[in-house]
Amino acid sequence: MINSITFFLNEKLMREFYNNLMYNAMEIMRFKVIKGRAMMFSIVINILISLMVLVAVLMHLKKTTARILFRFFTLQSNVFCALTCLVFACFEIAGVVPEAVYILKFTGTVAVMVTFLTVMLFLGPVVYSYKKMFVGPDLFLHLICPLAALVAYIFPDRTRMSPWAVFFGVLPVILYGILYLKKVVFTKGENAWEDFYGFNKDGKWKISFVLMIAATALLSFLMYTLGGCVSQ
Repeated sequence: MINSITFFLNEKLMREFYNNLMYNAMEIMRFKVIKGRAMMFSIVINILISLMVLVAVLMHLKKTTARILFRFFTLQSNVFCALTCLVFACFEIAGVVPEAVYILKFTGTVAVMVTFLTVMLFLGPVVYSYKKMFVGPDLFLHLICPLAALVAYIFPDRTRMSPWAVFFGVLPVILYGILYLKKVVFTKGENAWEDFYGFNKDGKWKISFVLMIAATALLSFLMYTLGGCVSQ
């Protein structure tokens, strides 16, 4: 009788062990499939962003010179983001993405989101118009590519980035802001730039400079926080 009970219990335990083992194996396989699809999606969208920016830049170059074209933060941020997307995709294909590459990609994404938000909140409604902002290749540079870059940033699994990523996210705007001030406010003659962003309207460049840096710092922090929440 005791032997029968022992056998029954052992058989029940073995059955439970087998079921748990099979369940865990299936879960691992399903996780690998989902992760593989996520990585494939990330690779594809990063390459697409690079190609869209390339096409948009080539379309612009048919109408103007590179010297004039690359005065704009829109072009600089999109090209930088496209390069970071391409580098990120290459590391994903290789199977290992270092933290430095994540931070590089993060920096490029923050830069194009600055472009997107500036167009949506300032240039579109105040300086120009949404219609002018979303014509031809500018539709990609002002809207489609920034939003695609945001999706590409949020979607894949990530390692936790160093808090220094927040600073690097602000760095492109700081550097461009210094260049823009030099060319618009302090440079005279033929080498001066037109105030095409309207940041020096009525001589209020100091306010514009501080606001852009502060807003970008907030955006960088929020995106860093978003990345940390998703990766946990």
